[in-house]
Amino acid sequence: MSFANTELLKLGSRYMKCMVFRCFILVILVLVFTTVIYPFTGSNWLPWRTSNWIAMSAASNLQHAVRRDKFLQVPQIIWGLNNQKIALARACLTARFLNRTLLMPSLSASLFYKEVELLKPMAFDKIYQFDKFNCLCDGFVRLGRYSDLLNHSMPFEIQKGSGRKWTKERDLDQLKQCREESVDNSEVIRIGGKNPFLWHDHWPVKDYAKIFQCLVVVDEIEDEVAKVISKIREVGSKVRYKIDASQNEEIADSSLGQHVPYVAVHMRIEKDWMIHCKKLEQKLRIEQICSSKEEIMERVSQITSIQQPVVVYLAVADTLLEDDSILSGWNDGLLPLEKKRLGVWGIYKKYPYLIQSAIDYEVCSRADVFVGNSFSTFSSLVVLSRTQKLIRMGFTSSCSAEVGYSSYAYNLLGESGGAKRWMTDMSAPDLVGISYGTNNISCYSNWNTSL
Repeated sequence: MSFANTELLKLGSRYMKCMVFRCFILVILVLVFTTVIYPFTGSNWLPWRTSNWIAMSAASNLQHAVRRDKFLQVPQIIWGLNNQKIALARACLTARFLNRTLLMPSLSASLFYKEVELLKPMAFDKIYQFDKFNCLCDGFVRLGRYSDLLNHSMPFEIQKGSGRKWTKERDLDQLKQCREESVDNSEVIRIGGKNPFLWHDHWPVKDYAKIFQCLVVVDEIEDEVAKVISKIREVGSKVRYKIDASQNEEIADSSLGQHVPYVAVHMRIEKDWMIHCKKLEQKLRIEQICSSKEEIMERVSQITSIQQPVVVYLAVADTLLEDDSILSGWNDGLLPLEKKRLGVWGIYKKYPYLIQSAIDYEVCSRADVFVGNSFSTFSSLVVLSRTQKLIRMGFTSSCSAEVGYSSYAYNLLGESGGAKRWMTDMSAPDLVGISYGTNNISCYSNWNTSL
């Protein structure tokens, strides 16, 4: 069974455990009470003592649960999919700091950055499963609906500051003031101003990672992801069979039905990206951000852990791509395919940008090998998800060639002239390296059980 399928089973298992565990604990408590405590008590003691025990138990649980009668409201979340995921997680962690439920924010289906009136809002539960999010993140953060509001009183308004004078320390002081009784009594605290992605970051990577693990796409999107991956593996199976059959037909027949790996490359060569990365290189005075098509192809071909022949799925923003020659020039053992050549463009074009990006994210996240750019938020979050999966599988390092599910950064030179091995630093005190990129990467997660 593939790593991707294993992880899907684990995720489904975690969800069921969330539901089953609570019922199990309740049954155990009832059995303990009826078999151990009740026999030693008089009948007059039972009504008062039972109700008192239930009340104390409920109060104890509330101390460890996110309040469901206090809420935080944030502005509409905008920009690219993974910028929106970071903004959502930051809003969730802010709500956690205030011990409040985050009112389900509106995401943005379109990519317009400046023309706010052109932004098309999209509900969170059109992409991610609302109930599963709350189950998987139970006790850590919580999302609520506007129908959960009770008194519909005027929210307490606060405005996020901006500019150089609005420091990280001032931002944290503002949040601390919101925990004071005079503000905390309000049913809703509404934060106005800039997009949560631009808020100061006060939370470690491990906290963001907990929230990202709770984001499970809705069944409709999951079905589309499965179709795309199935198509990739189908092409790969045909290629492998054709080559094996030319050498030994018996070997070729025996390989049918076996797991067919694929490589996903997040190929950032679109015009808008090249303009952005050139400016970023000048600003940071480094030359390890932009990569040409030729450099990407060369470094992918030199990755020693890739067993050729193999299908290489090219995740690229097709509507922003001006170079239509991305499929030419690859080594013979690498079969590059993008959406149209793969025959899945019909799946993608049914949906707005945000869902197209969500499908690509899942396809890249589940690939046997992923290669991206360490200054891309999309690539960085894909690698974070893959790092989490490796850690759950017992690996805190991907330096060994024997470790599957490896990730690489093609903008950085690695061993044997290939792309550099890449795992997320799970000990990082904030998300800056993921949000804005870094060339300081390694094949170690720096994970320990105390994180």
